[in-house]
Amino acid sequence: MSLFSSHRLGELTLPNRVVMAPMTRGRAAAGGLATPSMATYYAQRATAGLIVTEGVQPSLIGQSNPGTPGLHTEEQAASWRQVTAAVHANGGRIFAQLMHGGRVSHPDTTGLRPVGPSAVPAEGRVFTPSGPQPAPLPRALETAEVAGHAGSYAEAARRAVGAGFDGVELHGANGYLISQFLSSNANLRTDRYGGRVSHRIRFAVEATAATVEAVGGERTGIRLSPGGTFWGVRERDVPELYAALLAELAPLGLAYVHLEATAEEEVLLGLRRAWPGTLVVNPSLPMGPKPTGREDADHWLGLGADLISFGRAFLANPDLVERLRNGLPLAPADEATYYQGGDAGYLTYPSYAYAA
Repeated sequence: MSLFSSHRLGELTLPNRVVMAPMTRGRAAAGGLATPSMATYYAQRATAGLIVTEGVQPSLIGQSNPGTPGLHTEEQAASWRQVTAAVHANGGRIFAQLMHGGRVSHPDTTGLRPVGPSAVPAEGRVFTPSGPQPAPLPRALETAEVAGHAGSYAEAARRAVGAGFDGVELHGANGYLISQFLSSNANLRTDRYGGRVSHRIRFAVEATAATVEAVGGERTGIRLSPGGTFWGVRERDVPELYAALLAELAPLGLAYVHLEATAEEEVLLGLRRAWPGTLVVNPSLPMGPKPTGREDADHWLGLGADLISFGRAFLANPDLVERLRNGLPLAPADEATYYQGGDAGYLTYPSYAYAA
């Protein structure tokens, strides 16, 4: 098996094992609409075995950052059709990442007070239209409300598939809502969604099961960051917590589980053994010191990962698959343009220029 061998993913055949990881770019139009530039951006990277989009909010209250796209209105869904059509026209496959920010949000962004498992603010400053501000105190969800937020992923998934996406990935990582429920310090609940492991995994399982019921397991993946501390979340008993979660998810027939390398390698290998289906691994920490490279990819394929996701390397290298295949140098991404808007640092990275 190599990074460039094919892989069967549900009803899709991926021509290689390179996945474009989800990355916030902040380029959506007003109202959370996808744009022609977004269609070009993703189509430029269609040689990836699979593209996973930036986080897409499944509800207005689920929006974390300004300038991000949504899938909670019919207008938003219609705007995505240009994106999926462009990717498919270039021979690619694309999943929408569904991201409910939970407490990692701000009223200046959504007009609404953020919600979370408990009234515990995130650590750090959140992005708002006027710049970073301290994370606000969220409102703790009532027990009766939780199912509606789990169901918002399923409703967004229906819209995504209707807009031409090949599937969806639930964002269960990096300190956002699903991750907050898994946490032992953001989730202080005493009802059936908090406390012991079997309760803390319940929201993740319910959101995933609802999505599978809506669009099918073969069109549903989930991203997880075991032991990650993003936005101040902490997790007790990481191996037990994630083994229990994967045991509950296994019967759902998911397309994949997408793990970030946020725990020790031995913990991740234990989760590889526990998960019977396709495993995607992202070897690099988000915003960590080193982007994922070919050596990291080959290492994790050797350890049993099926697919490898690349984040920052895809920003500046729309032809990343070809560069990796041919051992060509990778261009560095310009951090100043990650979220600034516009096409600079978005559509302006060229493919590799061979010498004449």
